[in-house]
Amino acid sequence: MPTIKFRSINPAMRPRRTRMEVPGWAGESDPRQTGSHEQPWHCIPFTEAARSTIELPFPHEDDVRVSVRDGVIQFDGVFGEEDDPDQRRPPFRSFGRDFYTYQLLLDIRAPDGQALKIETHPRFFTDTSGTVPIAVPAVIRHWWPMVNFLVFKTPAPGQTHVFRPGEPMASIAIVEPDDKLEIVPMNEEEAAEREIMARRIHASRETLSADTQWTSSSDTVFDGTYRRLFGAAKSSKER
Repeated sequence: MPTIKFRSINPAMRPRRTRMEVPGWAGESDPRQTGSHEQPWHCIPFTEAARSTIELPFPHEDDVRVSVRDGVIQFDGVFGEEDDPDQRRPPFRSFGRDFYTYQLLLDIRAPDGQALKIETHPRFFTDTSGTVPIAVPAVIRHWWPMVNFLVFKTPAPGQTHVFRPGEPMASIAIVEPDDKLEIVPMNEEEAAEREIMARRIHASRETLSADTQWTSSSDTVFDGTYRRLFGAAKSSKER
């Protein structure tokens, strides 16, 4: 298991493994059964993607709301007077017209040869309110020792991004940016092998999904084929 080390200027800023909040942004605790509404946590590929990241919770005690009025980015929150050096200042700044930044005051060191990839938090994809901040992707190399800042996309007209105490505002994945990927078609043997695997799964789907098929409240049919194959592969890998 790789070790990720950090140092934070703000004691309240402590990165953590991404949590699937149920009930919460990952959905309600509806079981996988006919009549239930489909939930984000029902999807294994989505939960794997979320749990493979680190999340950054908003470390301040008050909400900050970001919006655009008359073409100008506005930061609304509980802040002190500008001429009082002991008062808290908004940790946000406009960054051109279409972006704004948050001074993270956090240094995270990835393992040698790897890097941090800043990403929008997965709760953005389950949100229907339009209030979740949209973090702009960035790669930070392991040799960069400076405290970092985040860049966010400006809210669309009529929308407001809301930063709430303790809520995750962005996520970080660990990547190997120097890998030179070459994209090539499979050869005939490789393609045939994949096709045989696919046909075997298709032919066995009734058995693999036995007792797991259900129809959601939106009349969408689900089954546990992928989930059972995932469990078998994981169990085999752990042996």
